[in-house]
Amino acid sequence: MTVLYTIAIILGLIIVYVLVNTLRLKKAVSNLNQDQFIQGYRKAQLIDVREAKEFEAGHILGARNIPSTQLRQRYKEIRPDLPVYLYCQNSGRSARAALFLKKKGYNQLYQLQGGFKTWTGKIKTKA
Repeated sequence: MTVLYTIAIILGLIIVYVLVNTLRLKKAVSNLNQDQFIQGYRKAQLIDVREAKEFEAGHILGARNIPSTQLRQRYKEIRPDLPVYLYCQNSGRSARAALFLKKKGYNQLYQLQGGFKTWTGKIKTKA
């Protein structure tokens, strides 16, 4: 019986953790579908947080690459007074990047819902 209580407590803690993170994320970043993303990203800073090899394989036209692994050192390259449009491959890394930037005082944060894998607009690749 104690094993069941332990399992129930662990599951409860996991559920609470997921809910808290979801609420934090909703406060930090706005998810935009591709059409909404296209409407705003040309007037903003478009940041691809994928690694350099992923970026070189193909990225949204006009994007700047600041990999999430380098964001802590390079976040000052991003202006806090302008909107920041983030994307990664699936939305996970861009969500974590948004949480980090929010802590650093950035307020206009947007991410591409579904990430680059759902993008059907113009892209650039390095030959």
